[in-house]
Amino acid sequence: MKPLGDLSENARRDIRGIITDVDGTLTTEGKVTSTALAALERARMAGLKVVAVTGAAAGTCDAMARTWPVDAVIGESGGFVFRLHPDTGRMVHLHILARDERRAHWAQYEKVLETIIAEVPGAALAADQAYRETDLAIDHAQDVAALGQEQVLKIVSIMEAASMTATYSNIHVNGWLGPYDKLTTTCLVLRELFKADVSDEGERARWLYLGDSPNDAPLFEFFPHSVGVANVAEFAGRLDAEPAFVTAGPSGEGFAEAVDAVISARGG
Repeated sequence: MKPLGDLSENARRDIRGIITDVDGTLTTEGKVTSTALAALERARMAGLKVVAVTGAAAGTCDAMARTWPVDAVIGESGGFVFRLHPDTGRMVHLHILARDERRAHWAQYEKVLETIIAEVPGAALAADQAYRETDLAIDHAQDVAALGQEQVLKIVSIMEAASMTATYSNIHVNGWLGPYDKLTTTCLVLRELFKADVSDEGERARWLYLGDSPNDAPLFEFFPHSVGVANVAEFAGRLDAEPAFVTAGPSGEGFAEAVDAVISARGG
């Protein structure tokens, strides 16, 4: 990982949009600070597209899409995208899987949950599970005493044994049934909403991705201008792919640092 300052001015000038993780990247110790919110607003005012990509629950994502200065929110690790329609201002909910298919998955999720609770002491159902539509979220560090890495990976393995896709952030292990993840839904959203075909390397280089944890690894690898906020170092040796660059500041401070680096190159 190179310091963010090594990202060339020309590359920063060509950025047309920012894609960002939320927990641990925008948030600082679980809170969205004024520093991060102001940076989001500066990005929008500078003409940048802003897309949040998170494992957060549908209920939380609806609130983000309604109240944050963002163009779209991809939630539950890629299960849906929520956005306010730019013409009508009305909320639009777009899901990857049909409602009947999503509902059919819950019986399997409940069995997996029972196994996790029985085999991983200290693990708990995430407090926001009641507001989720597409995935199962297990708390490993938000409202429970932090579990060790071995326990987190045990939860992942139980989910994968049930044919679920599983990944983890700094607070939750998320698992789901369905042919999608944060990266595939991000590519879909960029293409369908912003006419950005990121299968083209040149277009891909026009988007900056920001993250902090293992569930960001596929996007770190895909986007050449990927940036980890400083606290990504907490996962050293546990990332399948590292970001190309890293900020000096952690969490929301690092997010603001990256936004300002892009805006300054654009003459803002």
